Amino acid sequence: MKGTSVRVLVLGATGYIGSAVVEGLALAGHDVVRLVKDAARFAPDVPARVGDLTDPASLRAAVTDDIDAVLHIAAPTGEEAVDAAAVQGLLQPLRGTGRAFVYTSGVRVLGATGDTAVDEDAATDAIGILGYRPRIERQVLAAADDGVRAVVIRPGIAYGNGGGIPALMTGWARAHGTGRYVGAVETRWPMVHVEDLAALYVLALHRAEEGTLLHGVAHEAVPVAALAAAADISAGGPGRAEPWPLDLAVEELGGPFAEALALSQVVSGRRAVDELGWQPRRPYPLTELTGDARA
Repeated sequence: MKGTSVRVLVLGATGYIGSAVVEGLALAGHDVVRLVKDAARFAPDVPARVGDLTDPASLRAAVTDDIDAVLHIAAPTGEEAVDAAAVQGLLQPLRGTGRAFVYTSGVRVLGATGDTAVDEDAATDAIGILGYRPRIERQVLAAADDGVRAVVIRPGIAYGNGGGIPALMTGWARAHGTGRYVGAVETRWPMVHVEDLAALYVLALHRAEEGTLLHGVAHEAVPVAALAAAADISAGGPGRAEPWPLDLAVEELGGPFAEALALSQVVSGRRAVDELGWQPRRPYPLTELTGDARA
C-alpha cells in the first residue's frame, strides 16, 4: 500500500475529525467511500455504503473486496458490547488480507498523567464512560496476529478550523462574559490541530506497522487557563479567564463531559514523529484562537 492510491472506507466521515481526514485523503489522491446510515443524504456521485454501528452485519457487508483500508473515526455508542461487535464486524472481512484497519480511541483513556509526559507504553486509567475503551483498543491490536494491519490512534484534544472544544470555549466566553475553564488552574491538555491529525491518519495508512498504537498529539501540555483566556480574546474580550466550578459545569454540560474537561494530562506524540515521519505544523492552539503569533 506504500506510495499508492487506495480506496478507503471511512466511518464518521461527516464529523469534525472525520471530515478533515476525508479532505486529507482526497488531497493525497485516495478514493474515499463514506459509511452512512442514509445514503440519500449525499449526492448520487458521492461514493457511500450504508451501515450502522449497531448492526455488525451491515458493517461486514460494507467491507467488500475493493476496499483497501478501513478508518473507524465514528463516535462510540458508549456501550461496550455494541462497540466491540461493530469492530468485530469490520475486522472480519479484513482478516488474512493484510489490509489496514485504523481505529480511533483518545488520550483520555490514560487518565490523569501527572507532570511527566507519558507515551504509548503507559498504563491506561480511563475515566468514567471511557472505562471500556482500552479493551476495544486491545481487540483491534490483536487483529494484527490474524493478518490485519491494525492500528490504533489516540488523538489529543483537537482544535482548528473553527471547531473542537476551543471553539466551544469561545462560545462560553461570549455567553458568560469571560473565558472559563473546568478544573484546577494547573490543568493542561495534550492537543493537536485537526489538519495535522488528518495528516497522521493518511501517514498511518501507508507507514504504520501492524499492531501499532499512536498518540496523535502535537502539543504535549497546553495550559487550559491560558486557552480560556485566548478564547475570551477570540470572543471579543480582553483575555480574562476564571475557573468554572465542577458542579456548575456538570449542570450545564453533563457529568462525563465536565469530568473530561477537568482532566489534566501531559502526553507525548513522539512515536508518530519518529516512526512515521509525522510533522505537525499548524499554529499553536492559543495562536489559532487569537491570531497573535506571540500567544
